[in-house]
Formats: sequence, structure tokens, C-alpha cells
Amino acid sequence: MTGNSSSPLAAAAARSALVADAHAKASEAHAGQIRDGSGGRPYIEHPEAVASLLVEHGYGDEVLAAALLHDVVENSETTVEDLRERFGEPVAGLVAALSDDESIADYRERKDEHRGRVAAADGEALAIYGADKLTNIGMLRRTYADQGEAVAAEFKVPLDLKLDVWEADCALLRRDAPQLPFLGELEAELSRFRADRAAAAPRPGT
Repeated sequence: MTGNSSSPLAAAAARSALVADAHAKASEAHAGQIRDGSGGRPYIEHPEAVASLLVEHGYGDEVLAAALLHDVVENSETTVEDLRERFGEPVAGLVAALSDDESIADYRERKDEHRGRVAAADGEALAIYGADKLTNIGMLRRTYADQGEAVAAEFKVPLDLKLDVWEADCALLRRDAPQLPFLGELEAELSRFRADRAAAAPRPGT
């Protein structure tokens, strides 16, 4: 795994051919890509972080594989059918549930549709979804600490809209997956990011 061959995720890949193959595929699919809002970090570090969080909480190999692959359909030429042939239906089905419908142009509408689809899936999809949101917010908070509002230029939508969508994501998880072991940290991280931005905002009259 990137930067740490002794990590729990690396250990999972060492014992599981499925996890190792998923990591290889994700590394190939995201080769050369940079994650928006990451301060220039390689994209592969994001799915690695999502899968690492799920390793820590004892999720199974198919969930870890899907976590590693959850963005490849959106960000490469890979299709769900490609994943089904290589990794099997459980992994492909999870990735399908976790992939945005890019035919929906409006960002909020696209995220609303996606949230409904994840809600209709099983608890494993919700776990990956929650881990993805926690990883996204944590990464953006770290970059925001360095760049401030300038980081917004890396995104296609305003930060306020992203925060509103994340609030709705948290509400979904609180309703449908209250048992998620990292849900409290997700909600706290979102609150901390809102507080960071409020603290950095210019005060009236200054």
C-alpha cells in the first residue's frame, strides 16, 4: 500500500488474493490521478484510506475490495461488468451502488439520487459510503488548514453545497446505519470543518 507496507490494509492484501487484486486494479485505474481537495495527493490514497478504516473495524474481504474499487467506475474506463467478471457479483454490486449516475447533470440531484440508491442497498454499502464521507471530510479539513478557501477552486461546486450534501449523507447514515462504529466521528468531523470555516470567515466591519 502507498507509503506503508506494514499497515493493516497491507496485511489484509497479503492474506487475501481478492483484496490484493482489488488494490492492483484500483492502482491501475487511478494511475496519474490527483484527488481534488487533497493538496496534490495521489488519488489512490483515498480508496486506500477508506479501505483502511474498514479494516480497522473488522469488515470482510469483499467489503475491502469494493472500498478499494469504489471510484474506479466513475474515474476510469472500467465498467461494473468488468468488475463483475474479475471480482464477482458481491464486489461489483457494492461498487455499482456506490457509483454516481453521471447522466444526472445537477450536483445536488445527482447526490440525492445516489443517496437513495445507497439507502436501498445493504449495510455493507452504507459502511463503505460512511467511510468514504469520513475520509473525504478529513482530507479536506487538512487541506483547508493549509490553503483556506482557496481549496474551493479545485471543486466543480461550492464548498457550502458540498457541506449541505454531507449533512444529508450523515442524516441518512444516522437513520439507516446508526450502528456504524465511526458514525460519531463522521458527524464530529463535519462539525469541526464547519467550525473551521466559520472561524476563518472575515468578521463584519473588518
